[in-house]
Amino acid sequence: MKKQTKIIWNVGLIAALLLLLFILEQVVPSSSMLFMVLKKGAIYALVAVSMNLLNGFTGLFSLGQAGFMLLGAYTYAILTIPVESRASVYQYFDGGIVQFAIPVPLALIAGGVVAAVFAFLIGLPVLRLKSDYLAIATLGFAEIIRAVFQWDKLGPLTNGSNLLRNFPTFQSVLYPFIVAGICIGLIVLLINSTYGRAFKAIRDDEIAAEAMGINLAHHKQLAFVISSFFAGVSGGLLAMYQTTIQASMFKSAMTYEILLIVVIGGIGSVTGSCIGSFLFIACSEWWLRFLDNSNLYIGDFHLSFMRPGFRKVVFSVIIMAIVLFYRKGLMGDREFSIEGARRFFQKHFKKKQAVEGGSSHE
Repeated sequence: MKKQTKIIWNVGLIAALLLLLFILEQVVPSSSMLFMVLKKGAIYALVAVSMNLLNGFTGLFSLGQAGFMLLGAYTYAILTIPVESRASVYQYFDGGIVQFAIPVPLALIAGGVVAAVFAFLIGLPVLRLKSDYLAIATLGFAEIIRAVFQWDKLGPLTNGSNLLRNFPTFQSVLYPFIVAGICIGLIVLLINSTYGRAFKAIRDDEIAAEAMGINLAHHKQLAFVISSFFAGVSGGLLAMYQTTIQASMFKSAMTYEILLIVVIGGIGSVTGSCIGSFLFIACSEWWLRFLDNSNLYIGDFHLSFMRPGFRKVVFSVIIMAIVLFYRKGLMGDREFSIEGARRFFQKHFKKKQAVEGGSSHE
């Protein structure tokens, strides 16, 4: 398939997806769980792809994503709370020290920039570590930054352990899809560039990559900063989705969820991370929720083992099954493409024809 044809197909698919989302908003009630899954799934898809850029494409095992999301979320919230609302939000800190508001797009970018700056400073010493040591160091950073943002001494800026609220949010499901889509598109362009090939070379063999003239420290730092930037943007989107922000939300469990999405989708697959995020949110927040009903009956038989929290047990079993039978994730290191789908269906159709032809001869 020619490059121009691929571009046309991809643009057509994106336009069709946005049109479908617009139609769904017109015909499906806004309170439907479908929109919750779509909104949160789009946000988690962005942060999962940003983590995959590190873990899957560069080979850096980082667990600091929740910390960078916290930085992005707080930056967005602090910079967009209307001036007239600051006295009520920062009621224990005399309205706070920031007394202005900036437009939403600029605040999202600012959230990414703040996260990237922190990543650059942290990466200078931390990226000298490898494997589990790097994971522990970045996880420690995320926990430290969460504790610092709950510190009352920073209350005039962060509101201490109190909620940040009254900042702009989104109602339409199109907003997170458009923002996440643009960011993921930029990550894909990076992966397919010379820098992306250098990242993959570092992942495959650092010694060989250095022998080929690749500056390991520079490229690791670059991947770490870019990944953190997009994690910060996703933190801003999460703040818009949640409508309130508190540092206690960004616990290490959030990072583990993101890592789980990456593993389920496939380490080294962008489309795998996107698919995994929607499946994870749908299963954990929607499809399995009926399992928490303690008054569930089949005929006259009472399912006594059903109780609040049982869906998490079932969800854990599903995850174990996926890891056992799909050890490389749902997509492995492959990407979804029109050409790949066409070849798959052609191969399947030919196989089916051969089987039918053989049975007819018999």
